[in-house]
Amino acid sequence: MASPKVFITRPIPYSILKKIQSECEVEMWHTSAILPPIAERIPPLDGLITYGHEPVTAEMFDTSPSLKVVSVMGVGYDHVDEDAARERGIALGHTPGVLSDTTADMTWALLLATARNVVPAYNHVHVNREWNYYDPNILWGYDVHHSTIGIVGMGRIGYAVAKRALGFDMKVLYNKRERRPDWEEELGIEYMDLEQLLKESDFVSLHVPLTDETIHMIGEAEFELMKQTSILINIARGPVVNHDALYHALKEGQIAGAAVDVTEPEPINTDHPLLDLDNFLVAPHLGSATIQTRMKMATMAMENLFAGLNGKRLPYGVVQAEEVS
Repeated sequence: MASPKVFITRPIPYSILKKIQSECEVEMWHTSAILPPIAERIPPLDGLITYGHEPVTAEMFDTSPSLKVVSVMGVGYDHVDEDAARERGIALGHTPGVLSDTTADMTWALLLATARNVVPAYNHVHVNREWNYYDPNILWGYDVHHSTIGIVGMGRIGYAVAKRALGFDMKVLYNKRERRPDWEEELGIEYMDLEQLLKESDFVSLHVPLTDETIHMIGEAEFELMKQTSILINIARGPVVNHDALYHALKEGQIAGAAVDVTEPEPINTDHPLLDLDNFLVAPHLGSATIQTRMKMATMAMENLFAGLNGKRLPYGVVQAEEVS
């Protein structure tokens, strides 16, 4: 019997790749820089591991009737046509839970770096070589301890961010479609509607999935509600924030600063005016980028792949093969 054919859209850890190669005929795109259209690589495939956010569409599914499983190496799967997979009996899996703490750590890295001007300080010393004497009147930031953080989107990552906030003696507000009284009791956090949360928070941290409802959920009107001393953190998805409105808010001093790990488009255009602002910090989508977490993600993606190829339930499934509408 011929080995199943699998395409992997970006390089994955070598040890995991070797395990997949031991059971499958594998083609892997060996660079993260320039990707081929997945549509050109799908037919004829039995399995696909997508590591990134390249669109996986119904039209692509139709070019490969043998496709059994799409395994997303990541928690977000908004780039995959879930309905089309369900209609065609194609299993869809992702890697939830494993990256929550790591992404929460990155949230705090961005928050602290922005609040305490870490990047401008680095540039002051390393790049501009301007630290010729101690000046107590430069690069004043904002206290994090005993301030208020508003978490928009209280899932696993939001929960992990809230737990860390307690160590800074912060007041924690949250907004979520459905309240979590158990977390309110456990952590001492307070539910609040979005408008009031934006008004009261010193730091606003976004952790919502990308849906029709969350596209540009933070725009001109929302920035007008925020404190002039507040800082926005976006580690969810780039389109959650209207970048034009963000530029205006930062440029005009409606808010003090912003730090993002995601952009619209992604990567952000190199000539985007946001990149000229000293109160804007952007990281190249590093939320889950640690050795330990990426290994766990690759392992989970492999387990989903093997299960789907063998007609079994995916251990981390969004759509199981038998769920045909």
